[in-house]
Amino acid sequence: MPLTAQERFALGRKKRKQLPRADHAGFNLAGRKEDPLKLLQAAEKGRVPDLVKLKHERMACSPFGYFRGAVPVMAYDLSVSRNTGIHTQLCGDAHVRNLGAFAGPDGRLVFDINDFDETIAGPFEWDVKRMATSLILAGREAGGKESHCREAASTFVERYVAMMRAFWKMPVLDVAKYQVHRLQNVAPVEQILALAQRATPLSSLNALTEIVATRQAAKQAARKPPLAPGHARKHHAAALDPAPPAVASGRIFRTNKPVLERMTGAAAQHVIAAMVPYAETLQVERRRFLDQYRVIDVAFKVVGTGSVGLRDYCLYMEGNGPKDPLFLQIKEEAHSAYAPYLAGPIPAHQGRRVVDGERSMQIQSDPFLGWTTIQGRDYLVRQLNDHKASIDLADLKAAGLMEYAGVCGEMLARGHARGGDCAMLAGYIGGSGRFEEAVVGFAAAYADQTEKDWKALVKSMKK
Repeated sequence: MPLTAQERFALGRKKRKQLPRADHAGFNLAGRKEDPLKLLQAAEKGRVPDLVKLKHERMACSPFGYFRGAVPVMAYDLSVSRNTGIHTQLCGDAHVRNLGAFAGPDGRLVFDINDFDETIAGPFEWDVKRMATSLILAGREAGGKESHCREAASTFVERYVAMMRAFWKMPVLDVAKYQVHRLQNVAPVEQILALAQRATPLSSLNALTEIVATRQAAKQAARKPPLAPGHARKHHAAALDPAPPAVASGRIFRTNKPVLERMTGAAAQHVIAAMVPYAETLQVERRRFLDQYRVIDVAFKVVGTGSVGLRDYCLYMEGNGPKDPLFLQIKEEAHSAYAPYLAGPIPAHQGRRVVDGERSMQIQSDPFLGWTTIQGRDYLVRQLNDHKASIDLADLKAAGLMEYAGVCGEMLARGHARGGDCAMLAGYIGGSGRFEEAVVGFAAAYADQTEKDWKALVKSMKK
């Protein structure tokens, strides 16, 4: 028989004996036996060599930039200390810029955690500590006072705790569909939603592509009309000539090295062929929608900070005419940085690991979210820039930082409640404030250590 919520709450309380809540405070530097730079180098094996330097340059811009790209370092640092043993689905890379807006299946804007490259089942406090640390680093970068940055981290944890205490008493389905209704009244989130409203497929069309007017392109377009609905998925691999492309709309991807580079020939064909197994990962009705789009062009795109060096492709597709573009991102997924430090089976497909984690933690997910394989490498597939936007650190000043910290707490608590056991989590956390105070102490200490590690990276790049 499954345990009752009260019984699971009691189990959470017992976990305090395994790791007292006050013991979350501070960072155990003495337990670090590995050089952070060597940890980063090990994690970068298999990446595109020419782009690793770009990754380091982005990390060297600021301590927060370093933090974004140094998940392997923090995963190791968290692993050398005791943990609660209370596992939930982790975002894995919980930080302030990995919350944002995107278009849901019903067309309305959704604000939620939106980056799950590192997602895996693990100790819930690892996400909490990483998000709290990110708030301190982001607040410092925005020019906030140290006391204000710590207060933001405290606001985040307090809101996380308050929501978890509420969730464990709620009906299960109410937790599953819980909505945060005050987002329009939070200034930083309101700004994100306004940006996302303007980030349409047509705006991506203008930003990422350019018009080509050649007789050859026109002839090819005439010879290759768009595929009929119901047949596109079967023929995606043949929808694009190696070079030059069939440009029905007179557009191709711009080339802006190293950030964006158009692909042709066999390399492009491998990407297009991956659409066939990808389509099988979609729900049936969404496959029908995909069937009505045809591939126009392919590009290699550099994204993010931690992901730089991994292979990332973009497909420019066209549905009902030139004003109906669809951009898909096909993003290589490596093993989660936390995987070496957790027991249990390693997911067979890393793209599916990300999809399953994302669907577990989000109320709504990208309707074209799926996975595929290209030449033995695992990939996530999703829409590119469809009403997507995230926070500008310059907006995280004064009241904005505090308001945003509260939203971070609600979003992470909701994701953990959906992907774990909120009764057990609430039982462990309790109501004394010990957990909140300890996590803020850790976050401040780890933010300080991150600044030292960042300086070490910058110094190593000058040699």
